[in-house]
Amino acid sequence: MPRNSLTFEVCIDTAAGYAACADVVDRIELCSALDVGGLTPCPGLIAAAQDSAVPSHVMIRPRAGDFCYDATDQKAMRASIEAVKKAGLAGVVIGASKGDQLDIVTLRELVAAAEGLEVTLHRVIDLLPEPLSAMEQAIDLGIHRILTSGGAPRAEDGQATLQAMQAAAKGRIEIMVGSGVSVSNLAELATNTGITSFHASCGTAIPVAEHLHHFGFAKTQKVTDRDTVLAFRKTLDTLSA
Repeated sequence: MPRNSLTFEVCIDTAAGYAACADVVDRIELCSALDVGGLTPCPGLIAAAQDSAVPSHVMIRPRAGDFCYDATDQKAMRASIEAVKKAGLAGVVIGASKGDQLDIVTLRELVAAAEGLEVTLHRVIDLLPEPLSAMEQAIDLGIHRILTSGGAPRAEDGQATLQAMQAAAKGRIEIMVGSGVSVSNLAELATNTGITSFHASCGTAIPVAEHLHHFGFAKTQKVTDRDTVLAFRKTLDTLSA
């Protein structure tokens, strides 16, 4: 259950990141490769979440790049969803597009594969020209939640659309705001949009050794920062008081 009326989800891509926030957040999104927006995590990270009381939702994204998936991609996504079920985790995060619309056929198959799990539609919706229409399609598909920045790279710049989506949702689907959400703009986003669910990485950059960069193993590295997680939680608790 949420700690208060404002819910807090952190996306992580390492076991250390999981440990840094699991006792503070309402939900965790498990990913790999957050530097490209998040891909399906490895089995080891899924296993690390199995014994925790905090709900964990798994990103189902088989590759970087666009969200137009062929039959091979779709097969991999269904297999990943099955692995989440076997692990006993709480939910999955999905998305697929076709042209400038949601790929309804693929999403319907993924939602069916995820029966019994909570399903979040990820920020593929932010690439579409008519997010409110896409939201209605998500509702019809039985999706529980949408992660969105209101069609802008950063949520601060998509507040008008976020407010419109929250108003149009009328409690039929949860709207969760993400991308560029921070302690400094939480109050503004909550006040201006009416949204009560927030998503962030709470990451901080750390130096990468030159030889790792030189050999192509890493250009940047981010880690989940516990102090940021705690500050985020404290701010939400204050706003909900």
